[in-house]
Amino acid sequence: MWVRSVDVEDFRSYDKAHVDWESGAVILCGPNGRGKTNLVEAVGYAAGLTSHRVSTDSALVRVGQERAVIRLGVVIAGRDTAIDLQINPGKANQVRVNGAPLPRSRDVLGIFRCVTFAPEDLRLAKGEPVDRRRFLDGLIVQASPRYAAVRADFDKALKQRNALLRSGTSMAKSDFEASLRVWDDRYLPPAAELTWGRINAVRRLKEPMAAAYRAISPVADTCAIKYSSSVAGLAEASSLPELTALLAAALAERQPEELRRGSTLVGPHRDDLAIRLNDMPARTHASHGESWSLALGLRLASFTVLTDIGEEPPVLILDDVFAELDQQRRSRLVAAISSAEQVLVTAAVESDIPVELVGQRWSVDQQGTSHVQPMD
Repeated sequence: MWVRSVDVEDFRSYDKAHVDWESGAVILCGPNGRGKTNLVEAVGYAAGLTSHRVSTDSALVRVGQERAVIRLGVVIAGRDTAIDLQINPGKANQVRVNGAPLPRSRDVLGIFRCVTFAPEDLRLAKGEPVDRRRFLDGLIVQASPRYAAVRADFDKALKQRNALLRSGTSMAKSDFEASLRVWDDRYLPPAAELTWGRINAVRRLKEPMAAAYRAISPVADTCAIKYSSSVAGLAEASSLPELTALLAAALAERQPEELRRGSTLVGPHRDDLAIRLNDMPARTHASHGESWSLALGLRLASFTVLTDIGEEPPVLILDDVFAELDQQRRSRLVAAISSAEQVLVTAAVESDIPVELVGQRWSVDQQGTSHVQPMD
């Protein structure tokens, strides 16, 4: 799987830009602020319908414009595939695959896969639980696109259940209890299914994560990951029905507290991915270099999982990563990514690129135009 061409219109800083790439390593060099990351961000958006930099689509549209366009030519299992996306902030996005419109934009999920590692990923080791939950959700959606609908159903049910809890004190007890039973019935299925998907993702990530960390880190540290929930036994559940029963019991137990606080206290929005380094919490005990290795380990582990599921490697994006790594970790990372069919790399200066990484090189030298040129 690899990207043959990228066209963007009114995307980020670009009015228009076009590039033709090859498989293998594709290296984009140029000063900061010239649009390197914008190009690889467009590739990542086509895979997951999300940006690794911002949470809303409006930031992706060039200032003063109403919509942005991304067109990718990708090679999947040896066949050319065209993916066209029109980003319409505040309205439904439009997607075409090989010229045919899709009923919903999320129907494109799973067709093209990629894994992005960027400086923002340091939050996976040092940031808040929401950063790690977002990582898990991004992985399970690419691995099994139906989870996009599951997540949307969960978010809607959570919002409505919270609204009911906030208004509970102003309702008659019988009316409140009846309404809460209705919303519990709507909340539990997507909450349980989303949690089950995350737990299974963590189970699949454990061994590749440990192996990736060993490959990247220059010292003999050990790392481990575990799904963390306040519901006892949840991470060890052996089936979806068992997990659903545990969630239902926890909801019933904490209902009085939820009513006092006006918020749902049980569910996947309260969970975390626990990362431990040498049996200590990474968030509080990992150094800067160790945190980078842990974050890289998670992304490379997800690369392995998606490769196993899709039977061919996803595209791997390394956005301004090498500048943050010492020489030893740079060399180890290049060795670790050798199985990728295509790696898209951005760097502010060529000296940040390890000599071991050989491939097509492009110069990005003028923001807001199509001045993306192959290097001599």
